[in-house]
Parts: sequence; C-alpha cells; structure tokens
Amino acid sequence: MLVLLILVGVYVGWNIGANDTANCMGIPVGSGLITYRKMIFLVAIFVVLGALLQSHQVMETIGEGVARNPLNMKAVFVAMFSAGIFVSAATFLKIPVSTSQAIVGGVIGAAISMGSEVNLGQVLTIAEVWVLNPPLTALISFLLYHLLAFFLKRVKLVFLWDRLLSYLVIASGGYVAFSLGANTVGTSVGPLAALGIDKTWLALMAGAAVSVGTLTYGKKVTKMVGEGITSLDPLSAVAAQLSAAGAVNFFAYIGIPVSTSQAIVGAVIGVGLVKGVKTVSAKKIMKIAVGWVASPTAAALFAFGLYKVLEAISFF
Repeated sequence: MLVLLILVGVYVGWNIGANDTANCMGIPVGSGLITYRKMIFLVAIFVVLGALLQSHQVMETIGEGVARNPLNMKAVFVAMFSAGIFVSAATFLKIPVSTSQAIVGGVIGAAISMGSEVNLGQVLTIAEVWVLNPPLTALISFLLYHLLAFFLKRVKLVFLWDRLLSYLVIASGGYVAFSLGANTVGTSVGPLAALGIDKTWLALMAGAAVSVGTLTYGKKVTKMVGEGITSLDPLSAVAAQLSAAGAVNFFAYIGIPVSTSQAIVGAVIGVGLVKGVKTVSAKKIMKIAVGWVASPTAAALFAFGLYKVLEAISFF
C-alpha cells in the first residue's frame, strides 16, 4: 500500500511538471530568450530548492488542515489519484490548471466520502485566496511594469538594459520555479506527509517527478502560456514573473496552497492590459478560467465516488 501511495505521489509530481512548468518558463521560452531544453534544467534546480526549503508549511495545511480527522491510506490514494487524473486531462487539452486546486478538491471529496468532517474555515480561507490571486497578481504586474518602465526611460545605455532585462526574465522564471516548489509541490505531497513520511524525502521525490514531467510532456502548456494569452516583450515578462512568484512565495510562507497557474496568468493579463484590453485573448482566458473551476470540482466528485467504489469492492 505504501509503494502504491509513493507511485501516485510521483504521478502527481509528474503532472505538476507537465502542466505547471509553463508557469515558470512559458514566458522566456515564448519570448525566445531561452530554449526549452535549457529551461528544463533551470526548473529542475529551482523546484527542488523551493520544495526542500519552503514547502513544509503547505504540506501541513493540506495534510492536516483541510480535513479535521486524518485521512486513511485509502483516502490519501483516492485524493491524489483523482487530482492527477484531471490535471492530466487538462494538460492533454493544453489548459494550464491548478494542481493545488485539484489536490484540495481531491482531499475534500475523499474526506467526505470516508466520513471525516471537513474544516470549512480552512477551506473558505483557501478559496478566498484563490479568488484573490489572479486580480492581485494582475494589479501588481500592471503597476510593476509602469514602475520599471519609468526607470528604464531615464537610462541612456539602452543596449545594456536590453541585455539585463533578458537575464532578468530568465532569473525571474527561476524564482517562479522556486515558488512552484515551495507551494504546489508541498501541496502535491501534503496528504503523504500526514501519514508520517519524512517531509524532506517527499520534497526530493516530488521535485524529481516534476523534472521528469517537464522533460516528457510540459512543452504544450508552456507554449500556451508563453504565446497564447498576449504577446510579451522582456519588460512585460519580468513584471509578470516577479509579480506571480512573489505572490505564490508569500502564500507558501503562510501555508496557503495557491495556484501558480492563476498567479502567472493573472500577471500576464496585467501586463497585457498595459497595451490595451484588445491585446489580451479573452477566448483563451475563458478557457483557462473554466479549467480552474472544473479541476477542483471534478477532482472532489471523482474522489468521493472512487472511495465509495473501493469501499464496496473492498479493493484494499
């Protein structure tokens, strides 16, 4: 049973790499500043660092804060498997969804199905942050863009600033990857941490699984984020990535699982609005928003039903 749980944990980590990597480096890759192959190595390094250094608070929230009673092994398996299935489906459809939201939905569905009381106060707090996340990062990126532009207009050595901005785009992408490791990776293995498995080992395992997901299947969603919502220049990319990474890292620090997808998409919309509403693809945004709502809802319903089925057939 423990081996099965570890495998499903690796599967969820693979999904994070396949879907959420786009949040880290979709913009630099879409802007042509870094190749996808080089991006893989940067993401792997910073995701593992974020998971090791700052994911423990989110692990505790998911493992112990959502359900008032600890989930049994069957419920942990159901919660994680359900989340993985729906994130895989979204990745196949090239939709950047939230693995964090899917995990929370899976935990809620499994907890209710096993008869455990859900901590509504904690769930409402998480939901409120989810709603706040995209407009917050959009506003921050909009303001940050204007602030950076204000200073850049007063610099005469334009070619040096162009080069510096290119490096800053890549560096800020690394910061997003660190925040992804701190928040989303912590969310993905939170149910396993509640079973008493060492958190450092879990962080390493999930970080490695994310890297494999990036390598094998992350390119489609990366292209969607980098090119599909709005066209980005280096200054826009820096503003968007710093805004998203800062927000996700802050919420990881206080132990709230948030969506890196929501943060980066909100930030991209914010800098896109600098150039005018017409430059932002409303159709793509609506498609992404539907995925955000459907992912936790579908994961919760599927987890609830799957747990009942396994109980009925006494599978384990």
